[in-house]
Amino acid sequence: MALRCLPIWVCPQTPHRYPLVGRRVSLWECSSSPSAASQRAVTAVEGNGPELKKASDEMGLVQEAKPVAFHRDLSMLPKPLSANSVYSSAGDDSKVRISFQGIPGAYSETAALEAYPNCETVPCEHFETAFQAAELWLVDKAVLPIENSVGGSIHRNYDLLLRHRLHIVQEVHLPVNHCLLGVPGVNKEEIKRVLSHPQALDQCVNSLNDLGIQRLSAKDTATAAQTVASSGKKDVGAIASVRAANIYGLDILAENIQDDANNVTRFLILSREPMIPRTDRPYKTSIVFSLEEGPGVLFKALAVFALRSINLSKIESRPQRRRPLRVVDGSNNGSAKSFDYLFYIDFEASMAEIRAQHALGHLQEFTSFIRVLGCYPMDLVR
Repeated sequence: MALRCLPIWVCPQTPHRYPLVGRRVSLWECSSSPSAASQRAVTAVEGNGPELKKASDEMGLVQEAKPVAFHRDLSMLPKPLSANSVYSSAGDDSKVRISFQGIPGAYSETAALEAYPNCETVPCEHFETAFQAAELWLVDKAVLPIENSVGGSIHRNYDLLLRHRLHIVQEVHLPVNHCLLGVPGVNKEEIKRVLSHPQALDQCVNSLNDLGIQRLSAKDTATAAQTVASSGKKDVGAIASVRAANIYGLDILAENIQDDANNVTRFLILSREPMIPRTDRPYKTSIVFSLEEGPGVLFKALAVFALRSINLSKIESRPQRRRPLRVVDGSNNGSAKSFDYLFYIDFEASMAEIRAQHALGHLQEFTSFIRVLGCYPMDLVR
């Protein structure tokens, strides 16, 4: 059976970019005419080589067609991925590489291992380097601290979230356990000076004052532990994590010496690809936006969430670096200026929910810029 061409006339009833009225077009239909045998289509299958060659000769083709072999065992063909298979493969962290700022033993590394116990951690000198490592495919994900229950927000990392194109895919709430470390065999009464990150020192003021220990700043807690281990001095200690003590061979002289027992640091796990939002568990969505000028515009922006019973768990404002000031009054008496801000918001809803989609659509009415930083499962309080 072959195909032959019959002319038909087409007259569309609706306007078209390329009108067909008065144009002659062709439509293919089936025919069993022997004269059209040279136009028949031949499908290449395994063991059909001679017939394919003959058909090619009849059609006047110069090149010789080669037979194409197909799989006979359909079970060997790759199966299409489903949403469930994507989530199950995400749980296999044996080959996940995660970048973090600091050296081995840092709290950021502990947070990465909390999220992916079997991952390979990659230390980076700076936070920005950790971002770049993920963007350049040197690692799969990056981890960074974003806020502490005592010290507050880490503003530098909020700026980096906007500067880079990574997506938040997970959060980790890590309870802080500041330990007083010393070289093997030393007692805590022998410690006269202690090294650590300035924030860690501030969080242990009362304990250090009770011991009469002088405080010295270090780049980070893990570096302080490494420095004490390298020096071998018995009168110098460090404030760092249990993991840092194990890595650098130091004794733990005291645990949980932080002044606030409920000291928690929130970390974010970042990836090149966003997470597929779902509704099977509590989700959180992080966004950043700037507002148009007008009275009560911030109230209107926040009201879009309240109207839909969406809880806001975090609000952070940062001045816009490229346009920090906005002119308010250009009169002859001078111009008053106000700061122009970016607003970072975390709200407790999944982007898979209609109410969240409607809230963001409503929010766009008041914003000059908006970006979703990530939608990810909430890390519930342990």
